[in-house]
Amino acid sequence: MAKKLNAKSVKTATQTRKRPLATPTDLAAAATRDISAALNQLLADVFALYLKTKNFHWHVSGPHFRDYHLLLDEQGDQLFAMTDPIAERVRKIGGTTLRSIGDIARRMRVLDNDADYVEPIDMLAELREDNKALAAALREAHNVTDEYRDIASSSLIENWIDETERRTWFLFEASRQADSSGH
Repeated sequence: MAKKLNAKSVKTATQTRKRPLATPTDLAAAATRDISAALNQLLADVFALYLKTKNFHWHVSGPHFRDYHLLLDEQGDQLFAMTDPIAERVRKIGGTTLRSIGDIARRMRVLDNDADYVEPIDMLAELREDNKALAAALREAHNVTDEYRDIASSSLIENWIDETERRTWFLFEASRQADSSGH
């Protein structure tokens, strides 16, 4: 037997849906606004870089296939692992976060690569530059979190900078060409 909703329960449900998602925080409204904006920008970039990394992982070919395929899979996993902590940090400080692929597309600074074929060495070089740009964006976001003394966000960002620098390094080393003397 279906339970009938009375007018009081409908009103309560409607009121609940209209309440803002204002998580209590000791940060000022300006801090929540600015930190949320910086973190949401990062989140869009991380999602875009994750998908580009997976695109290259799925489409890499050639004599170094296995090494590159595994490297890009590992890096994709690392990027995806950043997404939930970034979004949850925004919510913890009273902000709202990304809601859709369209929202990501409007905010992301990482350029898509929809080419039918990309040389593996070009894949690595493009991802290396994207990761370098992400490291710079992380440092900019760190400046914002430091300004408002948001130590928790700063701490997370510091770890992500280290991970991003490691990805950049691995992509650099994997894409190095031997010089003409064979070294």
